[in-house]
Order: sequence, then C-alpha cells, then structure tokens
Amino acid sequence: MPDERDILTRMYAGFNARDIDGVLAALADDVAWANGMDGGHVHGRDAVREYWTRQWSIVSPRVEPVRFDNAADGSVIVQVHQSVRDLEGRPLEGQEHGLTDRMVGHVFHFADGKVTRFDIQDATT
Repeated sequence: MPDERDILTRMYAGFNARDIDGVLAALADDVAWANGMDGGHVHGRDAVREYWTRQWSIVSPRVEPVRFDNAADGSVIVQVHQSVRDLEGRPLEGQEHGLTDRMVGHVFHFADGKVTRFDIQDATT
C-alpha cells in the first residue's frame, strides 16, 4: 500500500492545485472515473480532463484525504473531506449538481501502478 498511498496523496495534492496533467499521469489510459456531478462514470483520460474542466468552471472543489484503508478486493478506500465552494470561494447555495461539503469514500482500483477505476461511496466511520 505505501506506493499506492503515495500515488493517491500526490493525486489529491495535484487535484487541489488544478494540475490536471499531473493527476492524469497516474491514471490508466482506459480509466473508469466516477462522475460526482451527474452520476455514472466517464471513461478514459480525455473524458476525465473534460469532466474536471467542466466541474472547475462551475464550482471550486477541494478534497482532503483523512484515512486510507485496504479493502478485501485489493482496492484502496480513502475517506475524504470534500469541500465545494463557488468560484469566488463562498459556500454554495441552491446548487443543482451533486457536489456538497461532506465526508465521502473514494475507492481506487489499481493495476500496474495506475488507477484503473474510481468510485464514490458514502463515508464509513
């Protein structure tokens, strides 16, 4: 897990810094990535880039990992504090997307040192 945890820690820092290329480098070419705004998944690095570009044009999310756990299926579950603000940094009101301030579980599947799948689940205690 240390290698995967290091990869994920760098990914979260890159996401918060809006370093799309840095984060995409950790993803498999055909990654399946959960779409937290609309549901479902986007597929492939280009689709993840488009998803984040659209997301960041609407809101300013920040994700801070709190805990890393290994799951029985080999995935890594990261408990994350998700904070979502408007583009001026103010708390959201009357939002129409699925992003809110809360604790969530991020589930990462790896193969050959790359993230192959990302899912979002309710946070565990």
